[in-house]
Amino acid sequence: MRLVSWNVNGWRAIWRKGLRDWVAATRPDLLCVQESKTDPDRLPATETVLADYDGFWAVAERPGYSGVTTFSKAPCRSVATGLGIPRFDREGRVVVTDCGDFDLYNVYFPNGKKDRERLAFKLDFYSAFLERINARVAAGRPVVFCGDVNTAHQAIDLARPKENAKISGFLPEERACLDQWAAAGWVDSFRHLYPDTVRYSWWSQRTNARARNIGWRLDYFWIHESLLPRLRSAGIATEVTGSDHCPVWLELD
Repeated sequence: MRLVSWNVNGWRAIWRKGLRDWVAATRPDLLCVQESKTDPDRLPATETVLADYDGFWAVAERPGYSGVTTFSKAPCRSVATGLGIPRFDREGRVVVTDCGDFDLYNVYFPNGKKDRERLAFKLDFYSAFLERINARVAAGRPVVFCGDVNTAHQAIDLARPKENAKISGFLPEERACLDQWAAAGWVDSFRHLYPDTVRYSWWSQRTNARARNIGWRLDYFWIHESLLPRLRSAGIATEVTGSDHCPVWLELD
């Protein structure tokens, strides 16, 4: 089973840039999109439907903001949006699909920006999310989660760690949250397979950073440790353009 996650930085833009053709060529079993930034009810069906896929959308109350969408080739047993916490759910950040033998969480985690209030919101979201997925595992349900985490976990995960040590996305308190995930039995699939590989998934559009590969690894697939025997491969498709992020992928037996 091949799963792909991609922050597309706007559904309409990536659609015009050929998303449909890319999906037809790559044929993932599950495609998780972040920052769709649109309400499918406001678009023609021809611009929201991928052939042979069912689509499930979480839409923010604020127009043109946030939003995540999961596309599945196989029927999902159930679908839910959000964490059940209104202040998070109004931003359209989570789609949960029952994929048969595991739950898949497609998540656009908050950006801390330069605003301490938004940083607190981000850290609260991390905490609530960890509580939710830990509860699912405790109930006997394996979990995979993916998306734009908006934090580079380790120094290897960004090109200039020293210069960004006081910037949201690499703050100690943000990284500590990811440490908590790992301590709770969650595994960063790419880093598990490639502990020393330098690879990024996001580049600033302001400074021609992608051409110089001055990037950050912000996009992840995390799996619960109980799923490690099924982990076949994981990667980052840096060759794919169309957004300031590139797709990341995971293969499970």
